[in-house]
Amino acid sequence: MNTVTLPYSKVYEGPLLLVNRDHPLQPAATKPKLLPVGQYEGPVQMEYTAAKLLLNCLGAVGATAQVVTVSGWRSGGEQQQIWDDTLAQKGQAFTNQYVALPGCSEHQSGLAIDLGHAAGTLDFIRPAFPYTGICGAFRHKAIQYGFIERYQKG
Repeated sequence: MNTVTLPYSKVYEGPLLLVNRDHPLQPAATKPKLLPVGQYEGPVQMEYTAAKLLLNCLGAVGATAQVVTVSGWRSGGEQQQIWDDTLAQKGQAFTNQYVALPGCSEHQSGLAIDLGHAAGTLDFIRPAFPYTGICGAFRHKAIQYGFIERYQKG
């Protein structure tokens, strides 16, 4: 296993949570209270309040059967395994572009969710989520439920 260690110096404390390479997630004393939001190669969970908002938003646009929850909360160990597996399979450039370093993934907070359009095979790292149809309707409605599109196409 290739454990990545960064010299973290920027730490934010308060109600706003920004997690990325420059703002790593600080280790929590306890795991967040989780709620299942779906099933994709195993149960997909989110932080309890975020999960309820996601399920309500999916229901509001009638997307529960057409939108798949691909990946939600991850432990640090799971994030490390995704990093290691992607690095071995896809190489350094791809991994740096598409996979967050362990400790730098929004998924470890329980507040992030990867969604995919339920049509055919889904790519775990880059699931298809078109800007039209039910996925577009979800994007339009999601802001009302506190969600933003973190990584846009391209």
